[in-house]
Order: sequence, then structure tokens, then C-alpha cells
Amino acid sequence: MALSTPGFAQEGGSDLGFGGSLGAGLVAIGAGLGIGKLAAAAVESMARQPEVAGRIFPAMIVAAALIEGFTFYAIFVCSGV
Repeated sequence: MALSTPGFAQEGGSDLGFGGSLGAGLVAIGAGLGIGKLAAAAVESMARQPEVAGRIFPAMIVAAALIEGFTFYAIFVCSGV
């Protein structure tokens, strides 16, 4: 067992691809949950007060676009490019 550590150390960064893939997957899951929660809250508020739906919908679209932008940036960073 004592000699196994140097053997693994010589492989270098062989597990770096897995970390990036895991990070990108977590980012995608988080973005999906965030946009889902945003849309649910917006639809619920539009159902409660239909007269303000014209102001809620554009704000929802802008917020979803910002979440997607951050998601693409995070996936780009996780890919290591």
C-alpha cells in the first residue's frame, strides 16, 4: 500500500476531464432548477394578478436570459477551453 501512492502520482492529471464534466452537469442542473422556479413564480403571479402580466413576462424573460448566460459561461469554464 505504501508504494501505491507514487504510482498514482505519476499519472498526472488523468481525472481532470471528469471534474469538468461533473461541474458542467451540476451547472446545467442548477440552471434548469433556477429557470423552472423562476417560470413557476412568474406564472403564479400572473395568475393572481392578470393586470400586471405585461410587466412580469418581460422581466421573466430577461431573468431567464441572464441565468442562461451565466450557465453558458460556467460550462465554458468547466470545459477548460
